[in-house]
Amino acid sequence: MSVASSLRGVLGGLGDRVFAVLEEFGQFGLLVVRSVVAVTRPRFPLRETFVQFESIAVRSTIIVAITALFTGMVLALQTVFSLSRFGAKPFTGSFVGLSFVLELGPVLTALMVSGRVGAGIAAELGSMKVTEQVDAIRAMGADPVQKLVLPRVMAGCIGVPLLTVIANALGIIGGMLIAAQSGIGANFYLQSVVNVVEVSSYLQSIAKGCVFGWIIMTVGCYMGLSTTGGTVGVGRATTRAVVVASISVLVSDFFITKLWMML
Repeated sequence: MSVASSLRGVLGGLGDRVFAVLEEFGQFGLLVVRSVVAVTRPRFPLRETFVQFESIAVRSTIIVAITALFTGMVLALQTVFSLSRFGAKPFTGSFVGLSFVLELGPVLTALMVSGRVGAGIAAELGSMKVTEQVDAIRAMGADPVQKLVLPRVMAGCIGVPLLTVIANALGIIGGMLIAAQSGIGANFYLQSVVNVVEVSSYLQSIAKGCVFGWIIMTVGCYMGLSTTGGTVGVGRATTRAVVVASISVLVSDFFITKLWMML
């Protein structure tokens, strides 16, 4: 009896976790649908979207730029050292350009934005939720999704691709600085990047930035609006927002790349 009771307890707990996860997915999907519907409603929050764009994209430029620049320098340094043993050092520009445009640029940008902006959105909306400010917005007849979620999602879908373009450029420039110190001319380096990185690669990078921006903003808003438990819940929601958004970015990166290769 004790073994059977323990087994029932384990299965019952597992079932509760599965139902809880399914409920979370359902609530998240509902938020996505409501945010899409909010786009078609009158009184589009254009001014608030510009405010969020400044907060999300403009203020993240420095941290993204520093990350991309030094990552490009490190990548070029390791590439020059590795390829020199095979006499393939001139291919450094091609390797750095492809690596940054296709993967490192959009992914590093998304992770930086997730850590800086995703956590902030979850904390901000979570504080509004636990202090009943979201309920006050609803009581005044306004839609919290249109007022709070839509501007952040739109700003993220526009801002993260632009930051990705900046990251790609600075990553390639950082690699050029190291390549120049290793005897590779700047003109040859840039020409090798242009010859190898096609237009479709840049389009893929921008598309990834748009999807990553949508994921980060939507996850941050969902975690904030579903916060419970006071100030402790706000901290928990902030941590979950960063973790879930970062993992979702890495997982979606694989599927986007796979889908793009099939086109």
